[in-house]
Amino acid sequence: MERTRRTFTPEFKLQMVRLFENGKSKSEIVREYDLTPSALDKWVKNHQSTGSFNHIDNLSDEERELRKLRKENQQLTMENDILVLQR
Repeated sequence: MERTRRTFTPEFKLQMVRLFENGKSKSEIVREYDLTPSALDKWVKNHQSTGSFNHIDNLSDEERELRKLRKENQQLTMENDILVLQR
């Protein structure tokens, strides 16, 4: 049976991380709150590394740079297309 995708608030994620940090096992948390082990692992990792659950906040410097360059490339491509059409 396929799980439906659920979203969780940052407050809920922090509460789950705190339960783990205070000694409750991951398997107990996953079972009790019907979570996937990978979701809990990701929340713990993100909280320990950056203290944030936002995807953007958890990007490496290289990923941020790549995202910035892709956005810049897209903008320049659009500007170039406009200039070509004006000829």
